[in-house]
Amino acid sequence: MNSQQVLNNRGKTVVLGASPNPIRFSHKAVKSLLRHEKEVVAIGFKEGRIVDEEILTGMPHIDNVDTVSIYIGSSRQQDYYDYIISLKPRRVIFNPGTVNPGFMARLQRKGIEPVSECMLVMLHDNEF
Repeated sequence: MNSQQVLNNRGKTVVLGASPNPIRFSHKAVKSLLRHEKEVVAIGFKEGRIVDEEILTGMPHIDNVDTVSIYIGSSRQQDYYDYIISLKPRRVIFNPGTVNPGFMARLQRKGIEPVSECMLVMLHDNEF
């Protein structure tokens, strides 16, 4: 199995804060994940679609999560702390404008890697 197959065998990426608005970075992130053939789950505050992906609302149960990519500001994240941890991701990406040192420390204590990066850049640079 080559490294690309290993990458493709990782679990789902949850985009938290997904928006049906095409100018939002969360919308662009979902589209980019799909272009890179990643399995994505879009969770937002409003129902809608991004390409063929339905935007889910609330805190749905999701199995096999590798990454949670956050697109909501730190002031709104607290409601999602326990939910994100319950998904048991390998890592949580804090995109620009979402960095939350307190939550990042909590994730580390739970064995979840916090990453302060732009997911779009990571995908573009093949560092995802």
